Amino acid sequence: MLNLPNTLASLRIVLAPLMFWIILNPQYFTQNGYDITWNYYFACLLFVLASATDFFDGYIAREWNQSTLLGAILDPLADKMLTLAAFLGLMMTGAASAWAIYIIIVRELFITGVRTVAVTEGISVKASMAGKVKTVVQMIAIGFLLMHWPFSTELLWLAVAITVYSGLEYLWGFKNALLRESI
Repeated sequence: MLNLPNTLASLRIVLAPLMFWIILNPQYFTQNGYDITWNYYFACLLFVLASATDFFDGYIAREWNQSTLLGAILDPLADKMLTLAAFLGLMMTGAASAWAIYIIIVRELFITGVRTVAVTEGISVKASMAGKVKTVVQMIAIGFLLMHWPFSTELLWLAVAITVYSGLEYLWGFKNALLRESI
């Protein structure tokens, strides 16, 4: 069902590769007479707009009772596409540490696998507060990195630490859910 929340998630899926292209092609702006900072501004603007759709699609789905199976699939997919497009683009341009991005990607893939196993076992492992904080800190770090602002590297490593912690929290929750199921 294509309702407003699913449309917003779909918009995020469309904006992710566009933002990725902008990050990787600053010469498009400079060759057309614009300062390189316009590349930063435009990539960051797209990222902020796309990130805002993440908040609004979830809020609208809950408040207007428009949660759907399609939305449950699209929302996390769109989130991953957006953050990975930003992180990979930043890494490829040298603006972000390859190790930091590697750790974040491995955690995301691993937890996606754990969630898949949980679903097949009929176990619900919901997003924790640490997972929500992880998302917010990652988004702030991406914004700082896109704009080449001071402390962007420190924010990225803070995001890595929270990402690892929230991943361990998911694993702990999954292990406890498995133990409860076996009793």
